[in-house]
Amino acid sequence: MELNDEIIINAPKERVYAALNNPEVLEQCIPGCEELIKHSDTELEAKVVLKMGPVKARFSGNVVLDQSGAPDAFSLSGQGNGGAAGHAKGGADVTLTADGDTTILRYAAKAEIGGKLAQLGSRLIQSTAKKLAAKFFKSFADVVNESTPA
Repeated sequence: MELNDEIIINAPKERVYAALNNPEVLEQCIPGCEELIKHSDTELEAKVVLKMGPVKARFSGNVVLDQSGAPDAFSLSGQGNGGAAGHAKGGADVTLTADGDTTILRYAAKAEIGGKLAQLGSRLIQSTAKKLAAKFFKSFADVVNESTPA
């Protein structure tokens, strides 16, 4: 499954990049996130509860960041286990482009799932993933916009 989108955030690129690397901001924005622990500048551990169709699962997993292209771009990869519900792994490439006082955030994400979740059907999974991504980026934009002085 692949997701691609872009969003305009009313904040300078440096502030957007800093927020994307702030575990407190991410925890607040990730749908269903119960806990996000920063082990290092490039390693995070997450506990997330997701409901997809009739399947509700608590995932715990690890995320690794590659910040070699910072602050213009970075990528992340991770995997999580939801017990009997299944497992997921994937990654995303994010680019940030300054546009005056705003920042254009573009992402391309890929994910693979297995277990009960994989049996739900690709249309349900794809639509749920799109909704979750849209919800994350809307929350993220709102948080970053709120922290930007007028």
